[in-house]
Amino acid sequence: MSSDRQPVGTRAGRWLWLGLFLLGMMACARAELVVVVNSQSGVDELTRAQVVNIFLGHSRELPNGSTAYPVDLPFSQPEKALFYRQLVNKDLDQIAAYWSRLVFAGNTQPPWQAGTVQEALQYVASHKGAVAYMDRRYTDARVKVVLGLP
Repeated sequence: MSSDRQPVGTRAGRWLWLGLFLLGMMACARAELVVVVNSQSGVDELTRAQVVNIFLGHSRELPNGSTAYPVDLPFSQPEKALFYRQLVNKDLDQIAAYWSRLVFAGNTQPPWQAGTVQEALQYVASHKGAVAYMDRRYTDARVKVVLGLP
């Protein structure tokens, strides 16, 4: 065996990781992000501007006058990066810096961060004013889609 050859397991491992990475990228690219509210919230639609205001802390009010409680996904979820890129054309570092400035100034608090998509879904299902984003495939009858993001 020549000294410049790698063991088969090492090459296979690299191909496996590459395949998983590409699969994850394809799944993220196919994600259809939607903004959801509690199905009993009385809100049928949100505009893009309203979602920007809710998730960036400019306004925490739903169109029906009730308080909006935005729910963020964890940094480990690819939907989070996609959401902020599609919504305000910012990456997660820019969003983190934005919130650091606002919190330091005492202006507002960032959205509550769920630990998983399922936790976000459960929170929205049990809080009338909650607003979250997720891949459409996770939605069910407990929530109502109020905005789709391209």
